[in-house]
Amino acid sequence: MMKSPNNYLKMTTDPTVSASLINSDLKEIGEATKKLANHVIHLGVRGGFVTTVLQWFAFGAAVYLLILDRTNWRTNMLTSLLVPYIFLTFPDWLFGILHGDVGKWITLVGVILRLFFPHHFPEYLYLPGCLLLLIVISPSFVAGYVRAGWIGVIICLGIGCYLLQEHIRASGGFRNAFTKSNGLSNTIGIVLLFVFPVWALITLL
Repeated sequence: MMKSPNNYLKMTTDPTVSASLINSDLKEIGEATKKLANHVIHLGVRGGFVTTVLQWFAFGAAVYLLILDRTNWRTNMLTSLLVPYIFLTFPDWLFGILHGDVGKWITLVGVILRLFFPHHFPEYLYLPGCLLLLIVISPSFVAGYVRAGWIGVIICLGIGCYLLQEHIRASGGFRNAFTKSNGLSNTIGIVLLFVFPVWALITLL
């Protein structure tokens, strides 16, 4: 026996049936969203995405502090410690480029300028030149194992701790390091140095 159009319309517009269908759809959407979030987190942690982003943050913070050196810092030891830190946090793809022939040619030109044309070699390029030379001449053990392993992470943490305590001492105390306008920018930069090594140490454990 066929249902009348009125009965069919009544069945499809039943509030109970509609609510059940909506709840079912919302439940499926929630489960799909939860799976997507889990996959994103898994890829971010296991796939190295978060580590790469934090590595860029640490690298940028170290370069930022190196740029501030000429205006705010007066201790050569503090500045020199940024060179190995930048070396250890250098982005892998850029490190690979400079570790090859490109970096060798740039280093060759820099060495020639430094030896024979010192007046054309600015003093502020000395530390970047040392960094580039370190990248070019580093053996595979240092360029690969040390940079990617726990040794490099420990070195980065040690450098960050030393820079922080020296900066607090130079600022006249912990409070001044976080309140003085000229010291606050350095403090933020140094704190950012801890982000990558702490995360890398957690992932290695």
